[in-house]
Amino acid sequence: MTKVVIIGGGAAGLLAGISAAQNGAAVTILEKMRQPGKKMLITGKGRCNITNAGELPEIIKNLPGNGRFLNSALHKFTNDDIVDMLESNGLATKVERGNRVFPVSDKAKDVVDTLVKIFTQAGGKLVCDCKVLEILTQDGHITGVKTINGTYAADAVILCAGGASYPGTGSDGGGAKLAAKLGHNIIPLKPSLVPLESDYPYVEALQGLSLRNVEATLLADGKKIAKEFGEMLFTHFGVSGPIILSLSNVAAKALAEGREVELDIDLKPALAREKLDARIQRDFTQYSRKQLINGMKDLLPQRLIPVVLDMAYLDEEKFINQVSKEERMRLLETLKCFVVPITATRPIAEAIVTAGGVDVKEINPKTMGSKLVGGLYFAGEVMDVDGYTGGFNLQAAFSSGYAAGLAASNLE
Repeated sequence: MTKVVIIGGGAAGLLAGISAAQNGAAVTILEKMRQPGKKMLITGKGRCNITNAGELPEIIKNLPGNGRFLNSALHKFTNDDIVDMLESNGLATKVERGNRVFPVSDKAKDVVDTLVKIFTQAGGKLVCDCKVLEILTQDGHITGVKTINGTYAADAVILCAGGASYPGTGSDGGGAKLAAKLGHNIIPLKPSLVPLESDYPYVEALQGLSLRNVEATLLADGKKIAKEFGEMLFTHFGVSGPIILSLSNVAAKALAEGREVELDIDLKPALAREKLDARIQRDFTQYSRKQLINGMKDLLPQRLIPVVLDMAYLDEEKFINQVSKEERMRLLETLKCFVVPITATRPIAEAIVTAGGVDVKEINPKTMGSKLVGGLYFAGEVMDVDGYTGGFNLQAAFSSGYAAGLAASNLE
């Protein structure tokens, strides 16, 4: 039997283990935490956004960090395949807004437990509390894995040790270091899907305010580089929420290049300027005898009104029937272009996903095998692959893990 040792018992590691064990290999997963799948347990706010029910081209499109590299793996083990695997083992799933797939129980633990059950039933062995120190090779081929608990002989090793986000779950960048020791090029690790920081003076006043159906455009040195529509949130340090996380990878790259980064928020994207002006005039007619601070309650959340007025250089105590056309136009422009400067991303430890990792040019996309070391394979976030929220990153981990397990068990 081919001896396969897998480093990391997360989404990629468990699927690699399942496919290798079901294909007849003797498989051992080495997990340094006390339990497997710790990062999966916190995904989807503890509910585990398993995958996305969209078509495969849509999934690849939502993996902007080298999604095309995973084309073969995604076709080998699809989003339907992971759902079928879980459902046939007793875990019912459901599809929610944005094609996000969750367990019906809304418990991430059920997903992890089901995958562990499938792995062990296939004959796999799971060893927890086992930190890997080194991947052993001889004459350019894998021979085993050295751990704090001793050495494991191996014909193949699959490195599924994750990125560097949420180090408390075990993904602390160690996988990239193990790969680098074997001569692999590491694309510098950066946070992806991470909140953004701002020194904007109004941030504190807006802390906790959630905005829905807004359009946020990311600017670098005044040029538009990305755009998202949806929900965002002001925090004590800056901004967060779904659309901010989706923009964060692009923002991180621009900040790393030393460019001036700003967030241009359209608070009323559904209304063109003419229609928005008509709407403002209607409200102004209705509340003509009120002060501005009290006459915009139908237009904006209460906490946002004084900030918008200040940004538009309007006196909040001014009576609406005294507002000039020029002042009204300033208000309109502020509603369409609410600019928040971005100074940094939050630390990589707070990122949902890590961008960067093992250079995919050094990995065979069909087998996930190393082009440099015989018998070495990669899967999941340890590779330079990342995507948006919505189940895309977990699907990338499942598909690459499955492909790696299959290839490693055959020593392809």
